[in-house]
Amino acid sequence: MTGEERHFWLRRLHSLSGVVPIGGYLAFHLYENYQATRGAEAYNAMVRHLQQMPFALALEIGVIALPLFFHGIYGLFVTGTARPNVVSNRYVRNWMYFLQRVTGVILFAFVIFHLWTTRLVQVRDHESLDLFRLMQSSVENPWIYAFYVLGILSATFHLANGIWSFSIVWGLTIGPRAQRRMLWVSAVVFVILSFIGIQSIRAFRA
Repeated sequence: MTGEERHFWLRRLHSLSGVVPIGGYLAFHLYENYQATRGAEAYNAMVRHLQQMPFALALEIGVIALPLFFHGIYGLFVTGTARPNVVSNRYVRNWMYFLQRVTGVILFAFVIFHLWTTRLVQVRDHESLDLFRLMQSSVENPWIYAFYVLGILSATFHLANGIWSFSIVWGLTIGPRAQRRMLWVSAVVFVILSFIGIQSIRAFRA
């Protein structure tokens, strides 16, 4: 396999991993966090239920962590080698490509921060951790709260725009009309997931 062919398939795998499984996990994770709007008990019960599922750690590593870090690290490589044209704002697609790269860099930092401050806390007895109170005390800091808001919006934009580009790369939308329709679908995904995410993080400050 030549370097060009390898790069082609890595790009395809990168695109696929961003939607499945990472996109699916993001939607579920936002739904999980939305339980915070029902109070501490409902949120902690949901978290503990997921942690006590059979093979939870293996699924967390194989289905979430490995695809996530492959997507993030290869995404940084693409960002470091790409040269998008954003000189003229007439080229909306170029700007969307540019924002996809920017949100990807933000997300890489945000995911590491989020894992370090929530998942890798009290590792030996993580199930007994009151994660709601931990999040609540964390987002009392306005800078951390702002970083969470930025991270959520970056994640929802990155996924929504990624769905649109995924549909083009994989030949699901052929022609300008189909691509415009998918653009509207992506916008709806962004709005819905952003609403859920922002409401969730606000619940920890209520």
